[in-house]
Amino acid sequence: MNIYVDLEKNAYDIVIERGALKKAGEYLNLKRKVFIVTDGGVPEAYVKQVASCCDKAVTVTVNEGESSKSITVWENLLKRMLAEHFTRSDAVVAVGGGVVGDLAGFTASAFMRGIDFYNIPTTLLSQVDSSVGGKTAVNLGGVKNIVGAFYQPKKVLIDPDVLQTLNLRQLAAGMAESVKMAACFDKELFEQIETGAAYEDLDTIIQKSIAIKADVVIKDEKEKGLRRVLNFGHTIGHGIEAQGGLYHGECVALGMLPMCSATVKRRLEAVYRKYGLPLSTAMKADSIIAAMEHDKKLEGDTLNAVFVDTVGSFEIKKISIEAFKKQIKDYYL
Repeated sequence: MNIYVDLEKNAYDIVIERGALKKAGEYLNLKRKVFIVTDGGVPEAYVKQVASCCDKAVTVTVNEGESSKSITVWENLLKRMLAEHFTRSDAVVAVGGGVVGDLAGFTASAFMRGIDFYNIPTTLLSQVDSSVGGKTAVNLGGVKNIVGAFYQPKKVLIDPDVLQTLNLRQLAAGMAESVKMAACFDKELFEQIETGAAYEDLDTIIQKSIAIKADVVIKDEKEKGLRRVLNFGHTIGHGIEAQGGLYHGECVALGMLPMCSATVKRRLEAVYRKYGLPLSTAMKADSIIAAMEHDKKLEGDTLNAVFVDTVGSFEIKKISIEAFKKQIKDYYL
């Protein structure tokens, strides 16, 4: 299945197909020098499969986790590309999860003011969300994604077969992003996640989640309006994530709970229990708020907050920072 992200000069295809990794050479223009970025948690066989399709491949493996999304690691990647004599006609390929995709995409955006970038996401979270939309970034000063660029890939290659190496906690963290999109846009998808056997029809969940994300990105590439809804759960979630110990998707799941009606909250909690997502955090409200102080979504004394009162719909409200803090304190104490 192909989903076309119609962004005019920045348009690209998202290929969703079991076994697509083995066809990387058919789907991607790899007959040139290619800089492959991956991390230590990605099976070596996946990286070798991509490298075998390239005229020349230079592979760099970074450490797993958010610590690799740093200015230092980003600079080291650029230095390696410079040392290997990469040019504007070459390409960068990400083979990994959201951290690798963000880091590799930002590297591609900056080297020689931008060279071709392909994303091959290998986690459920990156397949249903972060690989699509062109957000690339690194963290700085403890603030998540504060330095980056909108830089669209030339193509995204999604192979659900690669998910078989993930454990249940990693799958659940990815499912949280699908839950987010379903809660805001698609009540039928939410019901499928809610009532169906866990991970029974993962291909359909991936396809529907990506279709939602792609449609939003087409309508609002640079997050001036509608795309803000995809931040549902993220403002609070990023504050919780700053503490460490939880996956990004787990933090987003926690971040959604204070931002919905009692009815939606009960349904979310049931879904979380089903998939093993956390229902609470030991982190106190004041610590969450302190970690959120530099969030990009804060605008002076106000915030564009996403609320879900009915599954399948949303409302973006501009509220004061103080009112938002009270919302967190009322929920997390």
